[in-house]
Amino acid sequence: MVLLIRVGSWLLWVLLAPANQPFLIPWLSYVTQEDYFLGTLTVRETIAYSAQMRFPDKMSKQEINKVVEKTIEEMGLEDCANTMIGNWHMRGISNGEKKRLSISIEILTRPYILFLDEPTSGLDSASAFFVIQALRNIACDGKIVICSIHQPSSDLFNLFDDLLLLSNGETVYFGQLSLAVKFFADAGFPCPTRRNPSDHFLRCISLDFDTINEVLRLSQKHPESPTNYLFNLRTSEIRAALIDKYKSSQFSLYLTRKIQEMATLEKDGIERNNGSKASVWKQLCTMTHRSFVNMHRDMGYYWLRILLYIMVAISIGTLYFHVGEKDGTMLARVKVVNFIYGFMICLSNGGLPFFIEEMKVSRRERLGGHYGEAVFVLSNFFSSFPYLILIALCSGTTMYFMVKFRPGFSHYAFFCLNLFCCVSVIESIMMIVASLVPNVLMGIGTGTGAIVLMMMASEISRPLDDLPKIFWRYPMSYLSFATWAIQGQYKNDMVGLEFESLIPGKKMKGEVILETLFGVPTSHSKWWDLTTLMFLLVAHRIFFYLSLKYKNKVLSLFSKSIHTRRTLNSVGKRVVRVRNGFASSKRHQQHPLQSLASQEGLRSPIT
Repeated sequence: MVLLIRVGSWLLWVLLAPANQPFLIPWLSYVTQEDYFLGTLTVRETIAYSAQMRFPDKMSKQEINKVVEKTIEEMGLEDCANTMIGNWHMRGISNGEKKRLSISIEILTRPYILFLDEPTSGLDSASAFFVIQALRNIACDGKIVICSIHQPSSDLFNLFDDLLLLSNGETVYFGQLSLAVKFFADAGFPCPTRRNPSDHFLRCISLDFDTINEVLRLSQKHPESPTNYLFNLRTSEIRAALIDKYKSSQFSLYLTRKIQEMATLEKDGIERNNGSKASVWKQLCTMTHRSFVNMHRDMGYYWLRILLYIMVAISIGTLYFHVGEKDGTMLARVKVVNFIYGFMICLSNGGLPFFIEEMKVSRRERLGGHYGEAVFVLSNFFSSFPYLILIALCSGTTMYFMVKFRPGFSHYAFFCLNLFCCVSVIESIMMIVASLVPNVLMGIGTGTGAIVLMMMASEISRPLDDLPKIFWRYPMSYLSFATWAIQGQYKNDMVGLEFESLIPGKKMKGEVILETLFGVPTSHSKWWDLTTLMFLLVAHRIFFYLSLKYKNKVLSLFSKSIHTRRTLNSVGKRVVRVRNGFASSKRHQQHPLQSLASQEGLRSPIT
């Protein structure tokens, strides 16, 4: 087992695999610092679904369950195996159990090397000890465990076998943990008694302490020179001495010799695969079932929105109850159609928080090579299909009979299908937004803006012929789902009917009203409008797939320049802040701070 202590900027993970690409080396696994799961699933279900998506088809269900139970036992998750992980309305497992669950998912395939990014972050001392002890048990089984860890206690620190210290990308020490204290002592920087060795190591090699001391000196809280409180040297000087000491030490010579030996070996057996041995069909079925279970159990995902759709449908039905075909009713029919397809379908925005949470889980799994983007897109649509049908049928039936749209089963079926396609397109748009934005607030603003933009390029705002030709008429009116949905429903409800006009005894045909008054072309049928709407649905799903697959590649083209600008601005602000100094508080002026060196070796007054 190897312990990595993060100091400055270490690039070990970047050298192994870029962060925006899947980790597709079959004998390696990586556990991220964040723990993202579907909160409605139990611990056992989460591990089981992951195993089914990654194990080959030839493995039976009993064999997979045996591996799952063994993994649960290894990580000490028996007590919470049947407990739901927890989400916004449901209390679940603890943070330590979530971290062990993350490790359980990655060790399912029994990798030779396991990487972990700060596995103890956010954990209490007991949970952190449990996690590190579980990792040590994995290492004792013949596996290599490499992890970075933040401020380890002495108990955690002593559980590791080897230590790698990096400072700004340079190796300060790499060898056995038991020999690290002696190495620092031989270099002239011994660890004081009753001090955690990890704290001493960080204090000697982290350049941030020089910046802190400089700021404190300029703020006149510490007028003495910014040196290390133990050795009267700057941290940069201590770090340089340690690096020179390591380069000429036996540790560096041994490591160099080992690397040269490894470079001469043939690279047989090192191959890349798709990260999963299961077939695409098995992955699709497993993902669809898991997503459907999550949607069914999470009342906020669809059930709450279904209730809101029904309530809004009842409100529309009471406002436009039995519109009829009398004088002036054609305007009422137009208003109710615009209200339904212009504002009611915006309730689909409420699913954005759940889309983003599901996207985080999917991103972790896709980077791990569990499945591809196409499997996720298709499984999401198949699992949501019954709920979208339920929304269209419940709300559509309520409005259709309360408003008393044109009677006939074909007209009723068209109305529900049209509503289903609109809701599905909105869902696809919000999924695209969820894949592009980093948080819910930006997603709500971006998604709402996109939907409103499409509504403005339809009959809701102005007749199509009156729209400005540039941008609004071409191409926005053709790309807007609202244009085709409203046109289709206008034709479904008014073509073939006659309405009373302002002239007594004279009636007007619906086709004439649509063409002259509302500028709706009747040269093509309503079914062509519905077909175009379905085509937009497919196009949005394809765009969703492309955004998942190529987002990171596109962002990587701009990330370097953006990161450089931010770094320069941050450094500039820090320099200005250091030059200006900080105003010293009255408390510090009246009671000057004592240096840590003067307190070294003192005992607590309560002991």
